[in-house]
Amino acid sequence: MSNAAPTGVAPEAAHAHPIPDRHGQNLFTADTELHRLLALYLPDDLRRHMLPHFERLGGLAGGRLDELAGTADRNPPTLEHRSRTGLDAQRVVKHPAYVEMERLALSEFGLGAMSHRDETLGWKGRMPPLVKYVLTYLFVQAEFGLCCPVSMTDSLARTLRKFGSPELVARFLPRFQSLDFDTLAQGAMFMTEQAAGSDIAATLTRATQDAHGQWRLWGDKWFCSNPDADFAMVLARADGAPAGMKGVSLFLLPRELDDGAHNHYRIIRLKHKLGTRSMASGEIRLEGAVAYLVGEAGRGFQQMADMVNNSRLSNGVRSAGLMRRAVAEAEFIARERRAFGRALADMPLMRRQLDKLRVPAEQARTMVFQTAQALARSDAGEDGSYPLLRILTPLIKFRACRDARKVTGDAMEVRGGCGYIEEWSDPRLVRDAHLGSIWEGTSNIVALDVIRAVRREGSLPVLRAHCEALLAEAAQAPSVTPAFLDALRRALHGACALAETAAREGGEVLARQAASALYHCTSACAMAWEAAAGGSADRLRWAQLALLHRVLPRDPLAPDELPAGWTAVAARALA
Repeated sequence: MSNAAPTGVAPEAAHAHPIPDRHGQNLFTADTELHRLLALYLPDDLRRHMLPHFERLGGLAGGRLDELAGTADRNPPTLEHRSRTGLDAQRVVKHPAYVEMERLALSEFGLGAMSHRDETLGWKGRMPPLVKYVLTYLFVQAEFGLCCPVSMTDSLARTLRKFGSPELVARFLPRFQSLDFDTLAQGAMFMTEQAAGSDIAATLTRATQDAHGQWRLWGDKWFCSNPDADFAMVLARADGAPAGMKGVSLFLLPRELDDGAHNHYRIIRLKHKLGTRSMASGEIRLEGAVAYLVGEAGRGFQQMADMVNNSRLSNGVRSAGLMRRAVAEAEFIARERRAFGRALADMPLMRRQLDKLRVPAEQARTMVFQTAQALARSDAGEDGSYPLLRILTPLIKFRACRDARKVTGDAMEVRGGCGYIEEWSDPRLVRDAHLGSIWEGTSNIVALDVIRAVRREGSLPVLRAHCEALLAEAAQAPSVTPAFLDALRRALHGACALAETAAREGGEVLARQAASALYHCTSACAMAWEAAAGGSADRLRWAQLALLHRVLPRDPLAPDELPAGWTAVAARALA
């Protein structure tokens, strides 16, 4: 057999691999910043217990799970209306790759159940939210679509536990606590209607009671992800209820009735989506479907809001994960690809381009940790923790989800032409990233919710005090200079003043500007604290760049340097 290169091809070119391929790399072990943050935020015994699980999922996300995600993306689900024998038996047909990802997420790692169990992954006691979100952060770097059903399953169980009657909880919660893939339940929320959209007060779906007192639902729901879920939370207006928000109640809708028959609703069609192609989303027609009232009649929106807010936090986590995958791919390409005799990472323009990607990605990662910590404290009843959670949640949903759209797009450019090819992860990341700003409330809706938290929950003084405490601790480290801390405090004061103005004047004009300012200042304060506590020079620099380029005014024609006194080491800012 000849070892000669093909005719007309130089021997070295025949075996060259000019496009570096990161596939197979462990996404956890390669992420040194994540290790530093875990050491700051998790108790050491829990962190050590979870390390093998993080490592295993990181290996799967960089290898087998990534392959499954690509296969599921290329083979979206289909809807069958009848069995081959002619029975009306609707089912969503999922590709085996997607089913295998469901098994990994819901059964092996328990992502939908761990917050509702007393033991998961060998850890005795209730798992703190941060562990769930770190696992989700790793999982979503390979697969985004499935993480929506996972989040809704977790959020539905939380809402059921919080507002459901003892009888309802005892009857249905065990299936949400199960890790047995054949018996565990998946959840969904059927809320959106064509006429209503984000205006829940305009909900048209009707709820009636039959002769036996059983609630039945009638109407159309326009966008229902995971439409074949075992259970869904549904908003509907009971006959005779007042108009507006006070007439809307929350119901638990099972897919199957007690006798095993399908409940009285149909999937009209599946949506053809830009992204999240692996996961089914459809339109639902309720035709007298049996349902169970959850909590107090007429308080459906307030009760559903808890589920929505939990899902909004998950949206922020998923966007942070998408950004991390995009940035890590770009960094790998820049290190491994050579042009003009140099590695791309050694070229000044590429270094600045990578910093532009890293800063919003690291801001989002920090906000994941901060918000998950606030959720744990709020659930534990700690004073002041709920108002903090109440504002951090829409902040991360608003800004991180918007940032992911740009970061994933700009990271695709680093790979060059191959980044535009569907064989690589970049196009899927870009397509999926655009949904974060739409699910669970568009940007305008969520920005207004930030102002609502300021006005109704008194969240702003709590957030300011939280950031001030972080800066006070950061000041103990010699690497965090007084000049930088002063600039952070002045920016924080300005952001809070802007939010107060927005709250006082209605927020219709200033809400987005105020939400962005609060997000950038909060994340910069928290990153400065993380840098001081963990000794990370990179994290301190990213905090400085976040403040310089995302908050402070600057002359676009002036030399682009960090202000004097911010750091003892000369460093060039990004353009």
